[in-house]
Amino acid sequence: MMKISGLVITYNEAANIRACLESLFEVCDDVVVVDSLSTDGTAEIAREMGANVVEQPFLGYGPQKNAGLPKCRHDWVLSLDADERLDADAIAAIRQLDGENGTYDAYEFRRKNLFHGKWVRCTSWYPDHVRRLFNRSKARFSDLQCHEKVETANSKQLDSHIVHYSYRDYQHMLHKLNQYSSQYADDNAAQEKRVSALSPLAHGLFAFLKNYLIKRGFLCGFDGFTISLLNALGSYFKYAKLLEKQRYGAGGAP
Repeated sequence: MMKISGLVITYNEAANIRACLESLFEVCDDVVVVDSLSTDGTAEIAREMGANVVEQPFLGYGPQKNAGLPKCRHDWVLSLDADERLDADAIAAIRQLDGENGTYDAYEFRRKNLFHGKWVRCTSWYPDHVRRLFNRSKARFSDLQCHEKVETANSKQLDSHIVHYSYRDYQHMLHKLNQYSSQYADDNAAQEKRVSALSPLAHGLFAFLKNYLIKRGFLCGFDGFTISLLNALGSYFKYAKLLEKQRYGAGGAP
């Protein structure tokens, strides 16, 4: 089996980190945890389990993960979020990979997003392809604060899964969409991306129609409708907040 380093970034993930690391140690003999100065014992649990813990004030999702790459012992890196686990089919698939003689620099998995105790198979939540296993000598994370991706043009989708224990409830989803939309606006304002007054509405409406109709959110009942609506709100506010920065600057209207 190829030598793989695991990578996780954390902040107050004591409830999740043990199961996450147990999953990584199924295929990794080296795991790095980049912890943003947790106060709930996350770092201590990770050390007890054999992870190399690096304490680093939060830099944004992409930069935080990139900060952990030099600490990894192996070129091949498997990155999970603390609320994610490898499914049995992913463990089996990874064990069959040949990192030395393979033709790809990165591999993607399908993500099973769980909500209210159920696997949500509709909306944009499935199949939710995520690129998580990569050769750090040939690929790295983008430097975005939010929705960072492993940057490479040479990847392969595997027919195997990562399990994601996503949001606790609708309130948690609202909190996260507010956080992510602000980070999106910050990233794109820094790159001087321009949007029109119609952009928030157009993107929000398209997101709802895509999730509820094209991605068949209507098949998932009330959760499907609410997830579609909240995804639409998240898309709307990404562009609304960017438009606000474009018009009024970082401090808002005078």
